[in-house]
Amino acid sequence: MPASPPDTRERLLHAAMQLFWEKGYGSTSVADILQAAKVNSGSLYHFFPTKQDLLLAVLELYRGGIEPMLLAPAWKGVEDPIERVFALLARYRQGIVQTECSYACPIGALALEIHEPDPPVRAALAANFDAWVRAVRDCLDEAGERLPAKLDRRELAELVLTVMEGGVMQARTFRDVARFDRSVRQLRLYFDRLQREAAAEKPGIAPHQGAAHAHRARPPKPSEPTRRRRTRHA
Repeated sequence: MPASPPDTRERLLHAAMQLFWEKGYGSTSVADILQAAKVNSGSLYHFFPTKQDLLLAVLELYRGGIEPMLLAPAWKGVEDPIERVFALLARYRQGIVQTECSYACPIGALALEIHEPDPPVRAALAANFDAWVRAVRDCLDEAGERLPAKLDRRELAELVLTVMEGGVMQARTFRDVARFDRSVRQLRLYFDRLQREAAAEKPGIAPHQGAAHAHRARPPKPSEPTRRRRTRHA
């Protein structure tokens, strides 16, 4: 059976979601939304009495859709929890490349545009960021002993968000994906260092002892007379 067409409310939501991302919240008029959704104004105001009500519904749609719209595609076939963090960042890189560096994170763009949002809008924006951070934090928790025991994994997840948002913003501003790549590369180096620190915490591998063990494992160089005796026997 063919899929049923989306209902009026859903059409309004998806039209607003697309327009807010492409044009921004302030630059999108109610007329733009009505035209894109192909509905009349009475239908819009029936579901969303104000434009802000529509914005709040769009933000809720983003938050509820983080798993199917973002995480599931990014993490398909990726089992390693740390690699899932970088697979998520790679998903944003794909968006940057596909749009020739015009891509902007929809939540980040709205947060920057709406300088002094009403408390409900600010709370909805924060809820989206928190959902993103929790998803990354879950990966870091799953990494277990591969990361240092005293590491604040919530703070690290927030750093990953900051790298993503900053990298996307710079790539868009300079129209250069290398800006994003360099940010992610530095994050990767930091993760590598954290994993080395965690390995050094494990029993039997005390910090700075690795080189000493390796040194003791190597046999001493033979003295000059010993080398001469070996040469004669040979």
